[in-house]
Amino acid sequence: MIRVLHTADWHVGQTLRGFSREYEHRKVFERLEEIVVERNVDALIIAGDVFDSQNPSGEAQQLFYNALVRLSRAQPRMTTVIVAGNHDAAGRLEAPRPLLEAFKIRVVGNVRRHEGRIDAARHLVPIADAKGAVAAHILAVSYPTAACLPNLTRLDGESGSPVVAGVRSLYAELLDTLRGQMDSLPFVLTGHLHVAGGTESEGAERRILVGGQHAVPHDVFPTEASYVALGHLHKAQAVGRDTVRYSGSLIPLSATEQPYAHGVTLVSLDGAQVTSEHIPVDRPVPFLRLPETGDMRLTELGDYLTALGLQPDLPINERPFVQIRLARDGLPSGFREEIDRVAGNFPVRIVDARVAAIPDALNEAVFTDPLIRLAERDPEDLFKLAFEREFGAAPNAAHLDVFHRARAEA
Repeated sequence: MIRVLHTADWHVGQTLRGFSREYEHRKVFERLEEIVVERNVDALIIAGDVFDSQNPSGEAQQLFYNALVRLSRAQPRMTTVIVAGNHDAAGRLEAPRPLLEAFKIRVVGNVRRHEGRIDAARHLVPIADAKGAVAAHILAVSYPTAACLPNLTRLDGESGSPVVAGVRSLYAELLDTLRGQMDSLPFVLTGHLHVAGGTESEGAERRILVGGQHAVPHDVFPTEASYVALGHLHKAQAVGRDTVRYSGSLIPLSATEQPYAHGVTLVSLDGAQVTSEHIPVDRPVPFLRLPETGDMRLTELGDYLTALGLQPDLPINERPFVQIRLARDGLPSGFREEIDRVAGNFPVRIVDARVAAIPDALNEAVFTDPLIRLAERDPEDLFKLAFEREFGAAPNAAHLDVFHRARAEA
């Protein structure tokens, strides 16, 4: 029996609307230490987006490497496998590799080729069971940059997208090259990319594949893999088949992720038998939606915040994040300033304020009225309507100035 803890999208160093997430990361890393011991984990996977930025701060790097050391000490025989995501600088992530390997930590960045042949050995990581015998492997693959994929021009003649064909070819080439070294043992593949059918988080996940390709089908991954450990999408979910899964991120990374059940995935490999279990990780800081359902009037905001019953002297890092949903009726144009004024009297951090959408019937009347031809509408009026529909407020003079300059250039 081999137990693999699948994690991804740590995004160390992230800020949310200018608020640091360091306190939350420290707390969830403490929980990870408990999990690897409680579940007797043999291998830990971080499936990309270790950092939030390709140039992480010194504080973010210190936090990350301190977490790795603590995890290694908590479960000394555990192997840790880290792959680069689209937010990571692969070379920077790999730089301390010789030092990290002393702690049984393997880092895999970009695919490397010599004379057209892939340097496959770097991607194969043996995993030992509790008795020290190799019982499984991890085939570690990072975010597929253009340089990682085979020559896309050569694949242009194939049906479908050459990028999808390139990703499929990459995994097939790695498996063909390494199959003989895996002794028919079960293996786990990693990937950091968007698999078609997965739920995205608005405002948090970039469309990342090269060539304008947004997503790949789940069948790019060889069916021989016991499990595919994915990163990039922040919601824990299976895609295509039950053994192709995103573990999701450790904490909500945008306001749209407020409803998610964040956590990690424990994968158990027992010969041909594969089971997976989502382990929730409690949020160190509440992430609230006000109201819980529906919308409020702006004049009700103070009442909702009072009802939370928060201690007024809460430290800034422990103050809940709040997402506000506002009714459109009677909303003044300067409503965001009013939100800041009211919320400033409470120990909360406002990270999102959304206005109820224009009813579909009104949308249709405004934008698809068959009695009014598009040529009969003034472009400025259409701009104002679109702006208000998107942001819930009329454009101000600065917005109109930009519009008029763009219109003049067009």
